Amino acid sequence: MFVMELTYTAPVERIDELMEAHVAWLDAQYEAGVFIASGRKQPRDGGVILAVADDRARIEEIAAADPFTVAGVCAYRITEFVATKTAPELAPYQQQLPTA
Repeated sequence: MFVMELTYTAPVERIDELMEAHVAWLDAQYEAGVFIASGRKQPRDGGVILAVADDRARIEEIAAADPFTVAGVCAYRITEFVATKTAPELAPYQQQLPTA
């Protein structure tokens, strides 16, 4: 599982100009089963996405296709973690720790 934290590198007015394309990109990733939660950070200087994929390279590829990334208005910080405990609704995403 991955936490994708994005930080705006441009004024929020420029972000707003690209928001419709960004939301369409988000919707496509939800439909593909990659994203399971997302939203704006408070204060509004970026956002956070919770994602699932087989490997980090796939998540990096997805982040590179974000219209915000393409336009150069955000930077991503991607953190991989093993979701060993989840709320019951997220049980399908629960993972086992890898064996040494």
